[in-house]
Amino acid sequence: MEIKGANVLITGGNSGIGKETAKQLIEQGANVVITGRDEEKLNRVAKEIGAIPLLFDISDLKSIPAKSREAFILLEGKMDALINNAGIGVFPRLGEITIEDLETVYATNVFGLTMLTQEIIKPFITQGYGNIINIGSTAALKGFDRGTVYAASKFAVRGLTQSWQAELRKYNIRVSLVNPSEVTTAFAAEDRVEREEVDKKLGTEEIAHTIISTLKMRDKGFVPEVTVWATNPF
Repeated sequence: MEIKGANVLITGGNSGIGKETAKQLIEQGANVVITGRDEEKLNRVAKEIGAIPLLFDISDLKSIPAKSREAFILLEGKMDALINNAGIGVFPRLGEITIEDLETVYATNVFGLTMLTQEIIKPFITQGYGNIINIGSTAALKGFDRGTVYAASKFAVRGLTQSWQAELRKYNIRVSLVNPSEVTTAFAAEDRVEREEVDKKLGTEEIAHTIISTLKMRDKGFVPEVTVWATNPF
């Protein structure tokens, strides 16, 4: 995909991996809509990096068809790539898990992601091409202590990705999964304030680089799945 002039939608684009990816895409000439739930933060970040803001809580499933149409309008009726980055996590031990934990995480990480993608692929199929990048996690590959809810949601995203690859290749729609290892962001912080990068852990730049490199591959090929590890986290 040619980045310059491309139209891209990034969910959860007002912080962390989404923000850095949007920033780098914009610097390379793309037009980028970012979504977020915090209107003040969303507008501030969009102004800072030159993105187009779309106030959107992906867990509000009923709003997805209308918000999808709004995203296309903001991108003047054409979209080249969807980056499903929005995600949340809770980490109770088995024995402490509530149905609310499952419903909250799945509403964003699985249900919202799926229903949004279902809307976006309609014009992708019509135009005969498109790019979908789902942000997974190394938790999509292996469970961990307190990972029941979060890892299960990311295993689901991996299964969704593989199923969509099987369904959509015939339409020239590329579907990829990017699995970051631990990244220093606001993801697990209750206050949602960005954390300073730690020397031996991944930063958002490495993941943004991976996403954009995946998009940049010539349209005749695609990367089904890529996992990014810190070189020496010890």
